[in-house]
Amino acid sequence: MPNTVHNRHDKSPTPAIRAYLGGSFDPVHEGHLQMAMAVYQRLLPIARLQQRDLHVSLLPNSRSPFKQKSTDPVHRLAMLKLATLNTPLQINELELWQTPPVYTIDSVRTLRERYPNDSLIFIIGMDSALSLGQWKEGLRLTDYVNLWIFSRPNASSPSDMDNTFFATEKSNTSQDTLAIQAKLPIQLQPLVIDSPTDLITPSSDMLKASNPLKNAHQGRIYIDTRPIKAVSSTQIRQQLQSSKERPDITHSADRQMTSVPPTNGIMRPNKPNPLAKWLNPAVYHYIIAHQLYSAAQFR
Repeated sequence: MPNTVHNRHDKSPTPAIRAYLGGSFDPVHEGHLQMAMAVYQRLLPIARLQQRDLHVSLLPNSRSPFKQKSTDPVHRLAMLKLATLNTPLQINELELWQTPPVYTIDSVRTLRERYPNDSLIFIIGMDSALSLGQWKEGLRLTDYVNLWIFSRPNASSPSDMDNTFFATEKSNTSQDTLAIQAKLPIQLQPLVIDSPTDLITPSSDMLKASNPLKNAHQGRIYIDTRPIKAVSSTQIRQQLQSSKERPDITHSADRQMTSVPPTNGIMRPNKPNPLAKWLNPAVYHYIIAHQLYSAAQFR
C-alpha cells in the first residue's frame, strides 16, 4: 500500500490519531525515523485500546524559512519513500509543493480544518520547542495541535553522533519533565501533561481553562525524556561532501552498504562507518546515484 498521503479529506467517522514530524529531510536519516517510530510505538497500544486509526507521517517542507536552499523536493520525496518502505510511517505532501516560504502555523491550521475531530500531534525536538518564539506565530501552534517534544541531546561533532543512541522504553521522570518544562516559553508551561494518553484524551480541566481551547483534542504538550540519536542532516551532508573528496571513505561506505540489505531496521549500531549508521542503505545508494550533496551545492 502506498505510504504517501496526498491532500485529501479523510471521511472516517471515528476520530483518528494523527502525528506529524516536519522537516526538510535533506536527507532523511535514522534520527528522523527513530523519532517517528518512537511516537508510533507509544501510541499504537492506546489507539488499539480506543479503537482509533493511527497515522504517523513525515511532513517534508518545500524549504525551511531558516534555510536559503534545499535539495529538489523530487529527490527528497524519493528518499523519504525509500526510507519508509516496509514501515508503518506515512508521508504527507501538504507543504512539499507549495511556494516557499511555508510556515508551520499555516500547515497546522490546514490540518485542523481538514481533520476537525481528530487528535493532532506535532512532533518536535527540544531545540525547536525552545525557539518557538522565533517562529511565525510559533506560540500559537497549540491553538491547533498538541505538541510531542523530544528532549534530545545536541550533537556537536560526528563522534557525539556515533555514541548517542535511542534509549529503550525508559519512563519519563517527574524531575526530568519539570526541569524541561521550566525551560519552555512561559505561555506553554501550563499545557504540559504527564502521559501520551492524556495527550489524545479530552480533559475536563482543559475544557474549563480560562483560555478555552478551540477543540478538546488539542493544546497540550507531552515531553518525552527518552534520548534520541542526535543526528544532524547538516553534518551528514558535510560527511558526504568529505567522502566525495576522499574516495577511500566512499568506497568503504559502498562496501558496507552493499553488504546490508536495504531494509528499515531502525538501528544498526555495529556499523563502523558513520554513513552506514545514519542513512538507510537505499537512501545512501540514491544519493550516490543522483550525485546529491556535492560540495558546490551547499557552499
